[in-house]
Amino acid sequence: MPDLPEDSPRNPDGETPDLNAKAKDLNCKDCGATLTYAPGTTVLKCQYCGAENEIAPEEEVAIIENDFYQALQDTANKEELQTLQTVQCDGCGARTTLKPNIVSDECAFCGTPLVTSSPETVEVFQPKSLLPFNIEQKAAGTLFQEWVSSLWFAPNDLKKRAELTEKLKGMYIPYWTFDSDTDSRYHGMRGDYYYTTENYTDSDGNSQTRQVRHTRWTNVSGRIDHFFDDTLVLASNSLPEKYVDKLEPWDLEKLAGYDERYLSGFQTETYQVDLKSGFEVAKGKMETQIRTMVSNDIGGDEQRVESIQTNHNDITFKHILLPLWISAYRYNDKVYRFLVNARTGEVQGERPYSAIKIALTVIAVLAILALVFFFASGKKRADLFDGTDFGNLAYTDSYSHLFQNTFQNIYLKVDLINQFIMNVDFLNWI
Repeated sequence: MPDLPEDSPRNPDGETPDLNAKAKDLNCKDCGATLTYAPGTTVLKCQYCGAENEIAPEEEVAIIENDFYQALQDTANKEELQTLQTVQCDGCGARTTLKPNIVSDECAFCGTPLVTSSPETVEVFQPKSLLPFNIEQKAAGTLFQEWVSSLWFAPNDLKKRAELTEKLKGMYIPYWTFDSDTDSRYHGMRGDYYYTTENYTDSDGNSQTRQVRHTRWTNVSGRIDHFFDDTLVLASNSLPEKYVDKLEPWDLEKLAGYDERYLSGFQTETYQVDLKSGFEVAKGKMETQIRTMVSNDIGGDEQRVESIQTNHNDITFKHILLPLWISAYRYNDKVYRFLVNARTGEVQGERPYSAIKIALTVIAVLAILALVFFFASGKKRADLFDGTDFGNLAYTDSYSHLFQNTFQNIYLKVDLINQFIMNVDFLNWI
């Protein structure tokens, strides 16, 4: 077949799938154009004629737990590795799969222009399962807009960007999950409260008694056995981990076997945290939970954990891909990332503040404060200080009501100022 022109529907710009995708499964049965996965469904959809091709797996793909130590050996021998062409961002270092017909793009993680003309070939451990996109781009854009609208003192150009749904990029993010059967032996101290009666003299010279709490400490040791299932570790350094963690929980019980057709129309980041390093992170997470279990096992009213020695047995793992909608935003030369969990709709992200809006609000509040005091309390201030007795209760009550009413007025006006600054058109340049 001769080469097709770039504007042919068989080469839709921006929708070419991963290089490892099966071409026979990604061609429209009606017009031959490249199909893309429709989030929340089990079909590939044609963006030109609207035809749908069912994703019917040739055979049921089991979700397999891989032996950790065997995988490290296979990786060293270059087994279980796949070769991909990727583009690495010069700004944040993220490495994403290359779309062959894209000549220019920007990094989903930081907005830096990508040099797509210089792809790199890398060998990575192939993912074996994934969670397909469940929320489409338009719905994710609506969730993003609602989140941005709830932010006080957000720059107006951030709100404008939130209205551009196409700025959200669908990205599969690499994760590791680890299982481990742990055996932990510990030493520590158990503290039990007991009380004694103490006599004392109060400030009036009277004899009194009171209960005084003490702690009796006892040396303890023991053993905790626990099986950790699917401890989740982010295998990317491109995203702020504290926000990614807040996107949890993920419905990992619905993992599907790895199928390139689910990747069609989306980008995929390759992992930056390798398998061995990933397990070290997982051990840290497990250790935190083990310490809590040890404290509970010690019992008593207080606990001191002096040492824990943990053995990890039957370690297995999965390399999985989880779906996010991502928008990267630059404000005052700083990158802010906004993330939408493409399974649950949870929104997290970094947010910039508009210094001008904050300054205008402060100035307006100070101005209104001065005006309220000047007009609302002018006469009362004159009455209060015109030869009156400051010990008089009636005048004291008037003075109290004066300040109560004043601050009620200030609160209402500050609220109106915020709504004004958030919505008025002539501040769109701020």
